[in-house]
Amino acid sequence: MRSLSSIIASLLLTLSLQAQSPHGEGFKINCAACHNADSWEIPFDSWNFKMPLEPEVSKTTGWETEAGFNHYDTNFPLLGQHATVDCRSCHDNLVFDKASTECISCHADMHQQTVGTDCTRCHSMDNWLVDNITELHQDNGFPLLGIHAEVSCDACHQSETMLRFDRIGNDCLNCHLDDFNATTNPNHADAGFSTDCNICHDINAFDWSSENIIHDFFPLTKGHEISDCSVCHTTGSFANTPTDCFACHQTDYNNAQNPNHLSSNFPTNCANCHTTDIGWKPAEFANHDDFYVLKDAHAEIANNCTACHTDGFSNTPNTCFGCHADNYNATDNPNHISAGFPTTCESCHTEKAWQPADFDHKQYFPIYSGKHKGEWNDCVECHTTAGNFAAFSCIDCHEHNNANNLAGEHDEVSGYSFSSPACYNCHPTGDN
Repeated sequence: MRSLSSIIASLLLTLSLQAQSPHGEGFKINCAACHNADSWEIPFDSWNFKMPLEPEVSKTTGWETEAGFNHYDTNFPLLGQHATVDCRSCHDNLVFDKASTECISCHADMHQQTVGTDCTRCHSMDNWLVDNITELHQDNGFPLLGIHAEVSCDACHQSETMLRFDRIGNDCLNCHLDDFNATTNPNHADAGFSTDCNICHDINAFDWSSENIIHDFFPLTKGHEISDCSVCHTTGSFANTPTDCFACHQTDYNNAQNPNHLSSNFPTNCANCHTTDIGWKPAEFANHDDFYVLKDAHAEIANNCTACHTDGFSNTPNTCFGCHADNYNATDNPNHISAGFPTTCESCHTEKAWQPADFDHKQYFPIYSGKHKGEWNDCVECHTTAGNFAAFSCIDCHEHNNANNLAGEHDEVSGYSFSSPACYNCHPTGDN
């Protein structure tokens, strides 16, 4: 009976102890998993610490006792710095399941509720260093580009502790209102500039310089590639600056001498002839072909307007002789004036060059056909009278005379005479 009574008492004591477990009713792990029979003190020396293997966390990582307890079973694996801290740093109460898994339950919020309570958004369990600042800003709609990628956090997120990161908004003016108000070249406030800085300034830039101004509504290229805004914005107001050429370049128009734009009554739409190239050159009158087609030799001087427009641009002749009368009068091989050549230069010449000339001789005498084909190289072989192409010679090549009359072939020719005009009268096509 005593033996049975002892067993019953022992069981009741065990049940009583289990009911009084300091770790709470939900803690079902066998006491021997952590304690031994000598005392309630936990023999940490007997525990087997296994470093977690990231990124895949298995059930054999973390703190594990000889009896098989593993912290992984609590759905909070001890990774990174958590693997080396004293249990009591997190478990300040023997009821273990009361320990929260939220970071904020153990770690003081140095940021004072300005970035939320989920520390893992920025930090890892290895350390407190933050290496994803760029991604965090991208997610919040303000990518760190240009100079923003180089400045320290507290340059924008200012506070006494330099650890508060209150939302300051994504508008430039939230940080740069003082810059806007202090700018005098140009004065942004007086000029009525928009407070949306990225309309003019490049967010990828590293300074406020004019080279980084976004001026797409009027491209600052070539001759307009200037850094001094006041050259164009002369009134100090940037809201009503004209965009047409003449409004800025009237002085250039008035002073132009080659050619004189005023006296030539040129249109004031500069873009008709000019691009934004520096120095106004090359100029190109796009619809010149409507008046006179510029091709071959004329195309080569297309940018030298005064070569043709010597007396202005209003009444410039569009015939060859109108421009080339001096060439016609000065030519002596052959002499065009004495030869009575027509003034329609295109009858013999092309626009490529004066030579070779192509005179349609067959309308006068067919020297390029029949027996005459390929016999002459120069005009003076037949036109022996210098400066007079109306005079010509047949008898220099055809040696006929009255004494040697080719066996009397001309005996029956009435009025026969041995002279070039007589030859031509009878042989106008060069036939026998």
